[in-house]
Amino acid sequence: MSGRVEAPRWRKVPSVTGVIPRSRHGHRAAVIRELIIVFGGGNEGIAEDLHVYNTVSKQWFLPAVRGDIPPGCAAHGFACEGTRILVFGGMVEYGKYTNSLYELQASRWLWKKLKPRAPRNGSPPCPRIGHSFTLLGGKCYLFGGLANDSEDPNRNVPRYLDDFYELELQPTTGAKGWNIPDTKGGGPSARESHTCVAYSGLGSPKLYVFGGMQGCRLNDLWQLDLNSMVWSTPQTYGSTPLPRSLHSANVIGNKMYVFGGWVPVPGSDGHITAGTEWICSNSLDCLNFDAMFWESLSPEQQDDVESQPANPGPQVDDPYACWPRARAGHCAASVGPRLYIWSGRDGYRKSWNYQVCCKDLWYLETDRPATPEGVMLVKSTISMLHVAWRPLAGADCYILQMQPVARLPAAKSVETAGAESGKPAGAQSLQNPNADTSGPEQKASAQDPSVQPDGTKAEDWSAGRGTEVSGSKKCAGGAMEDSSSALQQPDKQIASADRAGDLYTNTDQVKENQDGATWFDVGVFKTLYSEVSHYFLPAEDNQPLHQKKLPGPQDYQGREKRELSPGQMYRFRVAGINCFAQGDFSPASEFRTCHPGFPGAPAAVKISKVGDSVQITWEAPSSPSGRIVEYSMYLAVRKSRSSSDRPGQMAFIRIYRGTKTSCLVSSSQLENAHIDSSLSSRPAVVFRIAAKNEQGYGPATQIRWIQDPINVRVSKTDSSAEADPDAADSSS
Repeated sequence: MSGRVEAPRWRKVPSVTGVIPRSRHGHRAAVIRELIIVFGGGNEGIAEDLHVYNTVSKQWFLPAVRGDIPPGCAAHGFACEGTRILVFGGMVEYGKYTNSLYELQASRWLWKKLKPRAPRNGSPPCPRIGHSFTLLGGKCYLFGGLANDSEDPNRNVPRYLDDFYELELQPTTGAKGWNIPDTKGGGPSARESHTCVAYSGLGSPKLYVFGGMQGCRLNDLWQLDLNSMVWSTPQTYGSTPLPRSLHSANVIGNKMYVFGGWVPVPGSDGHITAGTEWICSNSLDCLNFDAMFWESLSPEQQDDVESQPANPGPQVDDPYACWPRARAGHCAASVGPRLYIWSGRDGYRKSWNYQVCCKDLWYLETDRPATPEGVMLVKSTISMLHVAWRPLAGADCYILQMQPVARLPAAKSVETAGAESGKPAGAQSLQNPNADTSGPEQKASAQDPSVQPDGTKAEDWSAGRGTEVSGSKKCAGGAMEDSSSALQQPDKQIASADRAGDLYTNTDQVKENQDGATWFDVGVFKTLYSEVSHYFLPAEDNQPLHQKKLPGPQDYQGREKRELSPGQMYRFRVAGINCFAQGDFSPASEFRTCHPGFPGAPAAVKISKVGDSVQITWEAPSSPSGRIVEYSMYLAVRKSRSSSDRPGQMAFIRIYRGTKTSCLVSSSQLENAHIDSSLSSRPAVVFRIAAKNEQGYGPATQIRWIQDPINVRVSKTDSSAEADPDAADSSS
């Protein structure tokens, strides 16, 4: 990501929808892709529900959790790895603390209580609150907190803790046991309500503990080298933040952002004394780990922003506020370059005799958007290309560009081969010599903002059209009667999936064009898709809109358009835009408009389990261009060791040919299915369906049936079938 020239900016989320949780403090948050998962906290009682906020759709929802559902808790530990979240300790009732450990498999919203073995060199962690619980490299690190030594829950005998534990995790689910590492260098003093973050950018991985409370607030910074297990207090430069507790600390890139918390009110001489008054803060400080330099990012006079209300009274949302209200005990989570904060308390008001909790949601924009993935094809017609792209954290809108690809005589004979010979377009792909060898069939579908991580909502893209469908079918290894890696076409069998075929569905990512061809704007979109029927020719000044100002639809008024042509290949790219600037463009993707006379792609594909088999249904193409005479369905299968196919290429066999718009895939066929893990977050079984009319086969629909990564067995004959533990899954 490019060097940023502007300071980070706070932006208030103006409105959200869904089941909005009540305001609170002492809650925790974790991030899975674009979802923020919030659990626990309290305000007039401890909250028990698990809430999820989708940062793309700006919608809250309550997932239907099941299993060993934990009681509500506050000031607990909350750590996330992939799609599993670990919860340790916390307050379950006033004065009653716990040391229970729970795991949430967010891909299935399944809770499980874990019982790790006790450490061999000591006792397991005692019940506590206000501790840190940090995950890195398959281990959770527990430090400090506050214990209650009173046996009477109505009394509180606090004891600050300085113990340090290591929890070793199982690869995908579960925990092996606790361990008390042998550390050197002393270590931080006992404390609670501190923060601890992990950073692996330079040299060995490290933990950084900052601030906290031990009778008084602290602002010391401790570093633990996880290779040598040596504690130290690194030398820092710049302006060290004030002592604080109940603040948040999050790592984005090579920086740690510290926000809010309880801080002292310095006396008139600027010094902090034992009788110093403490207030909630909205200060923002940043530590650059590479330079170990502290920088204050707060406004010079916080009283001029929304730090403290001028008049006491219930909180009123200020739509024009430029800085979050002062708070402590809030939750904070980073999604890409954005740091989100939600709720927390803004202090104790004696006149009201209770804590006032904020109810607003903010994010800190720290950089321009990252580079997105390539554009994907949803649908191709004679004069329109329906394209889509994945949501990008840190983007408010997207600029889409395209350019026609020059026709080459040598390529023309290949491009028309599929249609002229009756082969289903999209049943195989012709690799561009400069292309990413992952291939078009391995590109993700455009994500619906409302999709949950279990993938229960189907996602369509066709250009074939591709549909991601969740499933829990375990594809066990085993031989299939027809184990050939060849793709059987309706008329003949070809040796591999990249031999020859129609390029209607060539979504291979290609390198930037070297011939200096002009990119044309399609438009600026807040959605994740566009039905492209034309593009705009450059303006008279020939200066890209995004370099002048934030572009909008009004910038294209009066611009000359160029319509798409039948049978023409076009190259697409997309970039995110936010308040800083436009990000880098995605790798280019190429798609072709349809030739006249051939059918479109089958639509509305659905997958359902029938015992050990799978029932797949679809609808006829919306543009059949005549009578549909048959359909063909293909299944991606594991390749043999002797296969000469390029790595990343999938081999297909035909498993259905007929006139019905449904097909039953048997368990014996599924046993030899290839598990495509090229999308690290979503291992899937891949199908393709194509329709044929009197002219021949049209573009294929590709379906990715999402698998449970926990149940996917790694095939010894196909190293690409290894399931990623971060992948989405579901069970039925």
